[in-house]
Amino acid sequence: MALFDRYLAGQLLVYFGFFSLVLVAVYWVNRAISLFDSLIAGGSSVITFLEFTALALPNVIYAVLPVSALVATLYGINRLSSDSEMVVAQTTGLSPWRLARPVLAFGLVVALMVSVLGHVLVPLSRTALAERGAELSRDVTARFLKEGEFLHPGRGVTVYVREITPQGELLGLFLQDRRNAAMRTSYTAERAILVRVDGTTRLVMFDGMAQTLQVEDRSLVTTTFQDFAYDLAGLAGGDDGARRRDPREMPTPALLRADAETQAVTRKDVAKLRSEGNVRFSEALFALGLPLLALGFLMLGGYSRFGLWRQILGAVVAAILLKMLANVTETAARDDAALWWTVYIPAILTLALGFALVWRDTRGPHLIRPRGDGAPA
Repeated sequence: MALFDRYLAGQLLVYFGFFSLVLVAVYWVNRAISLFDSLIAGGSSVITFLEFTALALPNVIYAVLPVSALVATLYGINRLSSDSEMVVAQTTGLSPWRLARPVLAFGLVVALMVSVLGHVLVPLSRTALAERGAELSRDVTARFLKEGEFLHPGRGVTVYVREITPQGELLGLFLQDRRNAAMRTSYTAERAILVRVDGTTRLVMFDGMAQTLQVEDRSLVTTTFQDFAYDLAGLAGGDDGARRRDPREMPTPALLRADAETQAVTRKDVAKLRSEGNVRFSEALFALGLPLLALGFLMLGGYSRFGLWRQILGAVVAAILLKMLANVTETAARDDAALWWTVYIPAILTLALGFALVWRDTRGPHLIRPRGDGAPA
């Protein structure tokens, strides 16, 4: 029977790879559209867009792997059943517990992948993504040096440059600042240059005019100037010291310790840090239990010419309810540090339900089976 174990586990891994690629592609395209709009509109290149999407991929894969494991198991077992391969295996004396062995091996592989992603790759990619984003936001010069286009280097800021000389001088500059809700200021200048002063970027404009509109009373104040320095520190994301790190960037041991240093770096309390660390373990357990849950549901009932759609529906509904419960327990753990253990409840329930269904299958197909065979309606 070891040959059948390798065959079934291999089939599940093939289907798992296929569905993972499909789901990652769908998820990635959905996120890439908004990312493309924000980066390209800000004057970034296509290379930068590809770099950001590559750094976001580990987080996307981490989100879809448990779903892919569930879908692969449902599809694989259903296909083996429709091709009568499962019937042949069962007639040779293969018990539900023996069928569960390759499924559990497949679940362990998926759980290992989720663990590597959750504990290593996702934190590293999030850190690289955040640092690259901060670097890009500070690179104001690159976002200004694009002539003939209206650019939006920051929220509420619009910039237009008619021409850029080989020396980097900006000719025919228009800049509108709408970040202050009480007033809007528009700057026009014959020429301007970008300079770095004390670690901050400043736009020095020459021979221009500033028009400030007070939104409340609609009054307009116009000022002409020979030279004027516009501070871009706030627009560039600031150079105001250490960046606040997201808890999802932190290594798991630091999250579980939740010491004063980690709290200072992330500006999060103990409950949020420890819940994030424990969620990484619970996600792996949840991914381990989903294939077994799917097998347990698919083995309920006897043969039916209508297929296994009822069992598949039951497995999908159960997985959705368990995931909803996981969201509830994660929220509770983030609010109260003493409830960190609750994040493991959905994963343990998934494993327990899977084992219970497999045990129920050893007692014969009495729960769900077609009518007309003497069973009560």
